[in-house]
Amino acid sequence: MPASTSTSLDADDYSPIDHLNAIFSHPAALSSVSDTSQALRYYQDDIDENIAEAVAAQTASDADSVQRIQTAKAELADLFKKIEGVKARAFQTEQTITEMTADIKRLDSTKRNLTLSMTALKRLQMLTTAYEQLRGLSKTRQYKECGQLLQAVIQLVAHFKSYRSIDQIAALSRNVAELQSELLEQVCEDFEVTFAKGEVAQKKGMLAEACLVMDALGDHAKVRLVNWYCNTQLREYRQVFRGNDEAGSLDNISRRYSWFNRMLKTYDVEHSTIFPPHWKVNEMLANSFCEGTRDDYKSILQREMRRTDGQTLDVNLLLSCLQETLNFEHSLEKRFSNDISRMSIDTAGSRDEGSRSFNQSISEAFEPYMSLWVESQDKQLATLIPRYRAEPLRNPEEDFSSQAVIPSSTELFHFYRLTLAQCAKLSTGNRLHELSKTFAKYLDQYGQQVLFHFLGERTGPNAPPIEDIILILNTADYCYITCNQLEEKIKARIDEDLRDKVDLQSQADAFIGIASAAVRALVRKVELDCEPTWREMRNYPWAKLEQVGDQSSYVAELLKHVKKRASEILKMIHKPQYSRAFCDNLIDSMATSYVTNIVQCRPISEVGAEQMLLDSYVLKKGFTDIPIINEDPGTTPPQTFVKRVSQTMAKLDPLLKTLQVRPLPPEALVQAYLIHIGDRSDTNFRKILDLKGIRKQDQASLVDLFLAHRSGPSHKDLPASSPLLTPLQISSSSSTISSLGAGPMLTTPNLTGGRFDPSTFGSAIMNAARDGVDRFGTPTIGGGASSTASSSTSPAPPDGGPGANLNDNLRNIGRFFRREGTFGRFGRGGDGVA
Repeated sequence: MPASTSTSLDADDYSPIDHLNAIFSHPAALSSVSDTSQALRYYQDDIDENIAEAVAAQTASDADSVQRIQTAKAELADLFKKIEGVKARAFQTEQTITEMTADIKRLDSTKRNLTLSMTALKRLQMLTTAYEQLRGLSKTRQYKECGQLLQAVIQLVAHFKSYRSIDQIAALSRNVAELQSELLEQVCEDFEVTFAKGEVAQKKGMLAEACLVMDALGDHAKVRLVNWYCNTQLREYRQVFRGNDEAGSLDNISRRYSWFNRMLKTYDVEHSTIFPPHWKVNEMLANSFCEGTRDDYKSILQREMRRTDGQTLDVNLLLSCLQETLNFEHSLEKRFSNDISRMSIDTAGSRDEGSRSFNQSISEAFEPYMSLWVESQDKQLATLIPRYRAEPLRNPEEDFSSQAVIPSSTELFHFYRLTLAQCAKLSTGNRLHELSKTFAKYLDQYGQQVLFHFLGERTGPNAPPIEDIILILNTADYCYITCNQLEEKIKARIDEDLRDKVDLQSQADAFIGIASAAVRALVRKVELDCEPTWREMRNYPWAKLEQVGDQSSYVAELLKHVKKRASEILKMIHKPQYSRAFCDNLIDSMATSYVTNIVQCRPISEVGAEQMLLDSYVLKKGFTDIPIINEDPGTTPPQTFVKRVSQTMAKLDPLLKTLQVRPLPPEALVQAYLIHIGDRSDTNFRKILDLKGIRKQDQASLVDLFLAHRSGPSHKDLPASSPLLTPLQISSSSSTISSLGAGPMLTTPNLTGGRFDPSTFGSAIMNAARDGVDRFGTPTIGGGASSTASSSTSPAPPDGGPGANLNDNLRNIGRFFRREGTFGRFGRGGDGVA
């Protein structure tokens, strides 16, 4: 085999196939097969020999490694033996050093024990001497020296607690304890005798020094003395007001507080110098009085509630007593406001209770009976609502202000503020929650029976004047803002576990609903002014026009009436969001009225439809200036409003452009309908034919042609009905826009609402709120997108009945408009209850 071939066998990428192909590349090379086989055998033998040599060499190398490991183990064993030897020598050295220093250690221990013995003996000598001196001083009642010496004796005795096993020291400790007990009894006896004989003024110095002894004896002695003093001072109070039903009745509650105020003055003048200031005896005396008085009130109130003579607890008397009690507590709190710690004196261990305020220290007894007070507030509010309803909205002798509100609203919330403050002083729990529900109840009634009543008591031409509607709008807005403030005030004062139960949002929503109804009532004022103009439009010969000219004569008059009345109204609306709401609703109303009158103008010729389309463009341009009627010349209207006017008026174009097409050829009219109206309803197509004045007998062929065209592949994706034409109801006697639901609607801003009758618009506002807001379709009162009002989830008023549905519907209207951009939350302004 060639050398190159042999070398190739050792290559990493050796390929036997490639190698064989290289050797036998020609048929003539087959003759060398045996030679090649022989060469491969030789090569294999060489490899086997090399492997054998490598194995032998490796075996010899392993033997050397084993030998080295055994040698290392032997050396490691020698190293461990040396370490053990070092440890043994270190231990022996340590023992030697200990033996050498043993005498020194014994000397140090002896010295320390001797020092301790000398100190103990010296302290024992001091204790014995102090004890003897203290015994002598106690007999002569030298309390000032006794107090100082007693502190030293107590400290010295503490050092000998560990020596009680020694009989002499145990006996001395018992003697000291007995002396402390004797001193305690002696001081208490001196106080009792001195106060019993009325010799406080003469022995005031001795008693003050005796307090130093009690201070040294510890807290138990101090509390015992103070308890005795308080009980002694309050003994007469308990005899007079507990043992006498007349003196202890609620009618004489002021006498209790007068009696205690005199006692505090007596303490300040005669007894304050006796007791150390840090004892706070006057505060403990006040606490004891409050606790006893509170227990008395609980018993009296329980007895009054269990009376069998049919009489109930007088709420006025209860409130009078409560007010006097709150005033008394406030005076105590003010007097002791600088004190850090307060504690009860009922028991000696009560000092662990920590600091305590005088708030509700007595008035707590009235808390279970506050439901009677809440009921009285309910009755008082029940009398206010009819009075507010009977009162005029404003004084005719006063000048009208566009920012004024109905006086009864501020009076109502002022009453709420005072009532809330009074209730929060006593109860921040269930009674305050009950009061919040009472507030909600009469907010509902005020909105329904007062504001909504004034807005809807007169309809049609006799509807309320613009000034009254503005007052109602301002009041509804004020009530909305103040209602939210009231909710925040209650939540800030009520207990945390009841905070989530306070909810006045449904009442706030109802006021927003009333505000929206007031805006619509203002729009109605403009509509009434436009009635003669619409009548002129209906009387115009739209079927006989031969050519399109300038704008129709009614257009200028319509814009004149709209802008004149809108200018007057916008001057009175002082909040921008309501001004924009008024403008938006006015545009929606004008567009709806235009569709209504187009239907009533039938038959309409092609030229007439073209003229109407031109008129609509003129109206659209004129309507864009409504928000800036009262602004300086050169002011441009908001782009959002311009866009809204364009979108609203543009919804008329498909109807008018379809009416512009002639019925011949019929395919042109059908195609125009499918392009502009864009639905598959043959009923709606017939409405177009009716508006054009095509006779019934001529409509059949056009309808058949429409049915054929709508089935074509290019029109299969058209909707089933048009939102523009579907609500139209065209009859031989009248032409109206009606809803699928019962009753009239307020507005149809997307021109898809129900029947709109301008003559009954005022009653429509009231009926929509009374019957439900689902019939509003998609009302808007601002620049935001429209959406259908959701059904109410608010609870009905407690009295139920029709008013419940009215409140729910007003809340739904309010919730809907609060989602609009214009009627979002307005912030926290107004007088409110802040």
